[in-house]
Amino acid sequence: MSVMKRLSSVVQAKANKALDRVEDPRDTLDLSYEKQLEQLQQVRKGVADVATARKRIELQAEQLQANANKLQDQARSALAQNREDLAREALTRRAAIATQLEQLKTQHDGLVAQEDKLVLTTQQLQARVEAFRTQKETLKASYTAAQAQTKIGEAVSGISESMSDTGMAMQRAQDKIAQMQARAGAVDELLASGALTDLTGSSDPIQAELDKASQSGQVDAELAQMKGQLAAASPAGALGTAAQPADKPKEDAPEEDKVVDAEPVTEPSEESGKSPDPFTLEDKEGES
Repeated sequence: MSVMKRLSSVVQAKANKALDRVEDPRDTLDLSYEKQLEQLQQVRKGVADVATARKRIELQAEQLQANANKLQDQARSALAQNREDLAREALTRRAAIATQLEQLKTQHDGLVAQEDKLVLTTQQLQARVEAFRTQKETLKASYTAAQAQTKIGEAVSGISESMSDTGMAMQRAQDKIAQMQARAGAVDELLASGALTDLTGSSDPIQAELDKASQSGQVDAELAQMKGQLAAASPAGALGTAAQPADKPKEDAPEEDKVVDAEPVTEPSEESGKSPDPFTLEDKEGES
């Protein structure tokens, strides 16, 4: 028995927790308000039933009163005709009707008191229902505002489910971008070092060096051509400030600063009149 009781308690606890997670307080308040309206409607129906019974008794009493009046008139008519027996019979019936009227009056007074009590209860219940309706709407508005504020706070802080999914997607995208950038940098380094072969270019390293030298020479030629064009297009004054003209004569240096480079002239000897033998000179130069 204890095991079954514990199992029942566990099931009830799980069910209450699940219902608490699914339950919306606004729906619960609306349901309570509807139940109170049903109770108020039942009380109003009871008041209507009591009022109907009271009205029926009143009609019955009016009918009996009319019969009593008629019997009294008949008794007077019988006495006027010296029919005392008929007058006595009419008065006897009138007395029975009076007894019924007394009973109906008692029932009528009870129904009136019950009706008044039900009317007062209806008014009190109506006031309670109106107060509950106002409180219900206030609580629903407060719950809606708190729920909206909670959702906004979760969205701003990033702990909501949608924002969490968005943050995870952005993080994955950033990781993939970083991975692709690292891979591209590694491939460029391997291509530059020659560890990988560029399938779109030449596979001969010598030809690659020659192509590189040719491109460098072409760049130098284009650079020299651009310099010449810029020099031809520049005005003469701008060039004169940068360098002296080529046809400007140099200033003569002072005589004391001049250096005599010519060797002293010697008179030729008698043997010098003969032309030197080139072979002899070559031999001498070779000996020297």
